Amino acid sequence: MKMAWKEMQKNKAKFIILGSIIFLVSLLTFIISGLANGLSHDNAGLIKDLPDGHFYMTEDAEEMYNLSTINNGTQEDILMNQENSVALSIQMGFVNDQFDKQRSVAFVTSTDSDLFEQVSSGEIILDRSLEDEGIKVGDTLTHNQSNGTFLVKGFVNQKKYSHTPVAYISTEDYQDIYQTSDMQLIFIPGTENVQQFTGLQAFTNQEFLKTIPSYSAEQMSLNMIVWFLIVISGMLFAIFFYMMNVQKIGLYGILKAIGVKTSTLFQMMWTQMVVITSIALTVSIAGSQIFNSLAPNGMPFSLTIETTLQLSCVFLIIGFVGATLSGFQIKKVEALQAIQQGEM
Repeated sequence: MKMAWKEMQKNKAKFIILGSIIFLVSLLTFIISGLANGLSHDNAGLIKDLPDGHFYMTEDAEEMYNLSTINNGTQEDILMNQENSVALSIQMGFVNDQFDKQRSVAFVTSTDSDLFEQVSSGEIILDRSLEDEGIKVGDTLTHNQSNGTFLVKGFVNQKKYSHTPVAYISTEDYQDIYQTSDMQLIFIPGTENVQQFTGLQAFTNQEFLKTIPSYSAEQMSLNMIVWFLIVISGMLFAIFFYMMNVQKIGLYGILKAIGVKTSTLFQMMWTQMVVITSIALTVSIAGSQIFNSLAPNGMPFSLTIETTLQLSCVFLIIGFVGATLSGFQIKKVEALQAIQQGEM
């Protein structure tokens, strides 16, 4: 520990440069990860807030929920025999506000369940993002395909579907707009083992998210960037300590000659890695929180403590691996040969 600290004090510039690079890479990783989580919730907050369970849609829909139609007989049989099950439909559409301005929404209706907002005919509950756009409780909204109007009864937080605010309506109003009494989906919460129903295909919550247009492509792209940055940080550690070790071959030879064990030299290198990474991560975490507070309200950003700790652990592990790989040359150093090489 003392040797590691003395070397860091002696070569401050080198270690400050490495720490600065790790800080920038980790800060960018935290920000992109926060954006990925924020976009994920903005794309599918309606589904992500549900408890674990299974969604069911018709097999001939070919994993496209909007083509699924579950007949009333199958629906009634499942709802009667499966506890807490609910039938629901999701349709993209729009409403007109009191100024006749169109607002894109995802209409959601369901059978009686605590998992989804329940409203009476002629009422509507909206995602709070529409409140920020000027719609208020008590406003009257219209729809071109509906014979009636919708009275805004309230707002809910972070309920989006395919980046569109959710609008909860009654089954009667849904039937009036789309001219069908068939629901698209059935959700059974809390089932570890998938139930089999004739003509229906089952999806876990995560599997159902992949059926949402753009969700998989969006998340895959952002997660690839995050992991690419993590790999870069590991390579930086490996290259940095490799160059440092090359410059210190003569020193390692002297240390080995006076009886310093190879394990002690590795511990010195690991200590330096942990100190540099810990300081860089602490500063980058603080920076990501400052970014979160300064980011515009409309920017979807969510960096949880759990995600922060997971990424920090990954950075430490990658740093440990990178430093260790670069240190294998220490094990091969022969004392006399290294001293002679250092004298050249």
